[in-house]
Amino acid sequence: MLLTGVIMLATLFFTLTSTIAKEPNDTNYAPVEVKNGGTVSGVIKFGGEIPALAEIEVTKDTKVCGKAKPDQSLVVDAKRRGIKNVVAYLKDIESGKKWALDEGSLKMDQKGCVFTPHILVVPTGTPFAMLNNDGILHNVHTRSEINEEINKAQPKFLKKMKLTFEKPEFVKVTCDVHNWMNAWIVAAPNPYYRVTDEQGKFELTDVPAGSYTLEIWHETLGKQIKQVEVKAGETVSLEFTLTK
Repeated sequence: MLLTGVIMLATLFFTLTSTIAKEPNDTNYAPVEVKNGGTVSGVIKFGGEIPALAEIEVTKDTKVCGKAKPDQSLVVDAKRRGIKNVVAYLKDIESGKKWALDEGSLKMDQKGCVFTPHILVVPTGTPFAMLNNDGILHNVHTRSEINEEINKAQPKFLKKMKLTFEKPEFVKVTCDVHNWMNAWIVAAPNPYYRVTDEQGKFELTDVPAGSYTLEIWHETLGKQIKQVEVKAGETVSLEFTLTK
């Protein structure tokens, strides 16, 4: 009887620990050495009349925050039509390069009552820093469907908080103290995620040869996908157009 109980407990322990070990990244992505990988580069442009950069009125803590802030939900290069802050990623890749983690880049700051950067890509299951360099009270409130919601005050003396998202998801973050503040944290299951620059450009490097689905995401303009064939040592160039 005692032996049976021990076996049952051991089996239960093994089952629980096995389940826990599989949970953090929620992905089957396997890091491997990539030799002579290809590159996927692209540009994302705005179709139609280019919108002027909108401003949002500041209604609180104006001595620190100023009187107005640019609306970063749609930023378009007037000359090249490129859209900033679009996320481009390979959504169905199963193996490839390892994450090249730079701890200094795994952070989002609250400075001048703006989340910076507006979009931050972090690996699932990896802690990153939320900073407060404003010297006033902020609040970090995430809006998510898969990951556990975070709603924490960050007073001026709490310069740094460590946060982690275990599941792949695009997570919106806001500040309940300053209602114009918002940004996005992309919890990514693989390192093939990039945010477009001021010209709407992105580049994914060291991609193993193969066929993939490349998806782009913008917070107000939606998503698009394209199938891409990557060949060893070669570059594939893509162009997308997003409209309202």
